[in-house]
Amino acid sequence: MDLRTRLLAGRTVAALATAMIPTTLTLAVVRTGSAADLGLVLACELLPMLLLLPAAGVVADRFPPQRVVLVADLIRATAQIGIGVELVGGRVRVPDLAALAAITGAAVAFGTPAVRTLVAAVVAGPQQLRLNARLGVAQGIAQMAAPAAAGGLVLSVGAGWASLLTGALFVVSAVTLGRMRLDRGDGRDARQDAFWQQLRQGWAETRRHPWFLANVTGHGVWHLAAGFLLTLGPVIAVRHLGGESSWVVIAQVGMAGMLAGVYAAGRLPIRRPLVGVAIGAAGYALPLAAFAARAPLALVTIAYFAAMFGLGVLSPLWETTMQRRIPQEALGRVGSFDALISFAARPLGFAVAAPLAGVIGTTTLLLVAAVLVAAANLAVLLLPDVREVPEAEPASRELATQAAS
Repeated sequence: MDLRTRLLAGRTVAALATAMIPTTLTLAVVRTGSAADLGLVLACELLPMLLLLPAAGVVADRFPPQRVVLVADLIRATAQIGIGVELVGGRVRVPDLAALAAITGAAVAFGTPAVRTLVAAVVAGPQQLRLNARLGVAQGIAQMAAPAAAGGLVLSVGAGWASLLTGALFVVSAVTLGRMRLDRGDGRDARQDAFWQQLRQGWAETRRHPWFLANVTGHGVWHLAAGFLLTLGPVIAVRHLGGESSWVVIAQVGMAGMLAGVYAAGRLPIRRPLVGVAIGAAGYALPLAAFAARAPLALVTIAYFAAMFGLGVLSPLWETTMQRRIPQEALGRVGSFDALISFAARPLGFAVAAPLAGVIGTTTLLLVAAVLVAAANLAVLLLPDVREVPEAEPASRELATQAAS
């Protein structure tokens, strides 16, 4: 099995396991605890991700990325198996679940920037976009299938066994990285510098790329707006678009649109990737405006499909652009700031959507969000390095890699 196949298989299994965790954990807690208990457990998973991402970026650049991802997978496996053992034993202690959820969140923080660095180390040139697109398709399918699979397992065999299976999946994903060897080039060993110095260097490298900062700001705005839409959209659908089934239709069509966009990203003749990224993110204004206007169900569904298709195209284009434009020795640190915005903005949107809607009204909030999403993401087109056509990268530039059998 070559490195690309190995990486794709491992990340697909890891994506499936990751997407199973929220459903399993939620059902496990609500069966024996309160809404406050559930909020505590979920917060304990999120906060370590936010706090540790900058440090995780340094680790991703300081050590071989395949080892960082391997350790992160094994830690997540251990935490999920621990949750499973406790649940199977019938001893559901919320502090224990919260602690294990925090360990899981910390592992996610360290694994996230390392995966991006790992992809850049495995393949370059035209194959890079294809691999990112395939990873995006795998993650999208996992996000669709995993909640149903986790729910079915919890109902049939119990949350404990579902958690044990999730842990086993993380072990499988870790095995795909075992004995993987990569040539990361002839650059200076990052471990020669002090940790805090590397953190400062990562921020300096981040500021050196205006196209990156502008896009990350725009992405933060649409993640925030997505929190608004995913909180208020179901309420609007139930009250004005035909009931609960209407939201199910909208959500499923949107997921199909995202998968179609990810699949198309590697096949569309996009000469200016960052222009495609900006337009893809700005398209999220369409469903925001449609929901605000209480448009008919058909129009809202089409708008959501178009927006999710744009985000599907955006994802592999953005990953590939970062991997090509950011020096590989700084990719983990720079990428950690991107992940930090993504992880923080959407939960913030969830938290403030209802209070803001109560003050200014749902329609006004969604319309303002639509304008901000379009403006923040289309504004990046004013930067010359966003509009430039990247130089062709021959396939012969793929990094020399080998796997020990």
